[in-house]
Amino acid sequence: MTRTLILAFHPNLAGARTHGALAAAAARLPGVEIVDEAALYPDGRIDVDAEVARLLAADRVVLQFPVQWYSTPPLLKAWQDAVLTRMMYLAYDMEGARLAGKPLLVAATAGNMPEAYTPQGQNRFPLEELLRPLEATAHRCGLVWERPFLLYRAGRLNDAELAQAAEDYRRGLGAWIAAASVRSRAA
Repeated sequence: MTRTLILAFHPNLAGARTHGALAAAAARLPGVEIVDEAALYPDGRIDVDAEVARLLAADRVVLQFPVQWYSTPPLLKAWQDAVLTRMMYLAYDMEGARLAGKPLLVAATAGNMPEAYTPQGQNRFPLEELLRPLEATAHRCGLVWERPFLLYRAGRLNDAELAQAAEDYRRGLGAWIAAASVRSRAA
């Protein structure tokens, strides 16, 4: 069975209504491992060996996080600096090269409305544009960038909307996993 690694970078995943629902929905899929990075590293000291091993063992990777000030949470940036710097610059032949071709999906939430992420909106830029640094990172690492799963109004969803969003995430992940598995078998 192929493995899908979801690295969740919510500062409090256990207490997060939206991200908790997304993670619980994803956990119902076979072959999915969810790692609560903030729970593992409350002091921000990342076990780079463990993170590299997780990445190398996975067939595909999901970065799940809330957008904070038009960017990733600080722990995700620290994770990139520690893990990807080692893999891509310090141990490329043994580690970084082994990332090439793995699919990467970003699952990001924003508290504002979709309309806020337009040229006329409060945030001026589409959310996908704000994720471009991650897309550039994926390209640099040889990861296959997939269209992100984006959820707006994250803290404002009623129970029915949240249940639907979690189901959409689960269904989307399931389809992505199936498509990625077919592509890897064909390669």
